[in-house]
Amino acid sequence: DDIRLFGFVRFTTGDAMSKRVKFALITWIGESVSGLQRAKTGTDKTLVKEVVQNFAKEFVISDHKELEEEYIKNELKKAGGANYDAQNE
Repeated sequence: DDIRLFGFVRFTTGDAMSKRVKFALITWIGESVSGLQRAKTGTDKTLVKEVVQNFAKEFVISDHKELEEEYIKNELKKAGGANYDAQNE
């Protein structure tokens, strides 16, 4: 919990009729990261975004619950616009 990490993750969302690939940019800032290191995260993220430019949603996470795959998939689904799965609910 005393580190900062950046991740670029690929998820496949949708239903049997329509599969979509979504990318997420995840910034992990551990709860024990110092104030100076937290401040440097913004500068470092700018450099990361020069390489990783195409993503559906950006996450800044410090809680392990928000790092769970299901949470991230649900957030990407919300950001994706039309929800064709609603027909099956």
